[in-house]
Amino acid sequence: MNRKIALAIAAPLLLAGIYGGWHWWSVARFTESTDNAYVEADITMISPRVEGHVAAVEVVEHQMVAAGEVLVRLDDGDLAAKVDQARARQAAAQAAIANIDSRLALEDALIRQAQANVAAAQAEQRRAGADAQRYATLAGREFASQQKLATTQADSQKASAALSRAQAALVAERDQLGVLSTERTQAEAALAEAAAALALAESDLDKTVIRAPMAGVIGSNGARVGQFVRAGAQLMALVPVQDAYVLANFKETQIGRLRVGQPVELTIDAYPGQVVEGRIESLSPASGAQFSLLPPENATGNFTKIVQRVPVRIALPHDGPLAGRLRPGLSVEARVDTRQEGRDLIGIARSDRSDRGAQLAVRP
Repeated sequence: MNRKIALAIAAPLLLAGIYGGWHWWSVARFTESTDNAYVEADITMISPRVEGHVAAVEVVEHQMVAAGEVLVRLDDGDLAAKVDQARARQAAAQAAIANIDSRLALEDALIRQAQANVAAAQAEQRRAGADAQRYATLAGREFASQQKLATTQADSQKASAALSRAQAALVAERDQLGVLSTERTQAEAALAEAAAALALAESDLDKTVIRAPMAGVIGSNGARVGQFVRAGAQLMALVPVQDAYVLANFKETQIGRLRVGQPVELTIDAYPGQVVEGRIESLSPASGAQFSLLPPENATGNFTKIVQRVPVRIALPHDGPLAGRLRPGLSVEARVDTRQEGRDLIGIARSDRSDRGAQLAVRP
């Protein structure tokens, strides 16, 4: 009887031991796990880009918002006045250009008039010169009086002076055209400056309406109506819970077989009994201690070996059973099946460097 009881007890234990050994050999020895893992999200702090008084707070804490939804409105009275002022300056600059264009058109007409005057003066100068020459010949033969000769010579000199005066007036009008062209260039610069000032004023006015840069849940809402806020002040936090991920801190002795793309079983303490399937998205380029405020300095003489941990980012499925329900800070247990092949980041980086080196080597 005792032997039968012993056999009845030993058989299940033997089977359990065989199953345990088989499970360890085929599964467990390829699994790396850690309970030093937490849900994370890229939390965005919402801050105004201009200063002013809070006119309205459109959301409350824990509210789900969509991308582009209005969160806070600032008093825009002063900035709206600056926009009107900038528009008036732009209109004045445009009017100045229109005025110069009218003056340019008038100057073009004056130049044509001056050219006509020069042509008339040239014709008169040729006539008077011809008369003076003809009377000089006649006076030499005593067919004309000296008085008439003096008169024609004076008329010739007056015609030459009138021609010089007309030519000078034409040069002055053409110079005035250059002055007006310079004034128009200056007015165009003033118009561009006014347009830029208007764009800045409109941008500042638009910034009085603070919108959600992405979808998420509002947290730590400190905005209050009537509160004066400065640019950069933190008003609230926006948590993109739909894009949550897990950051698992594996020991340095565990990361040797971890690869990007390997599947990960995740158990969240807040939701016992539910397993979420994730995948390794990236491995940190250094241990967590290297990014601390005071990184450890091991070359001081007093050295104690401490197992380091390397952060591993694990992506979560957007259509998973807990999508949108996870909150940053929740504790997680992560188990990685290293039998699945992934991508070796170090190997990829080395191959990329080798390819670049080969390209540089053959480059002429």
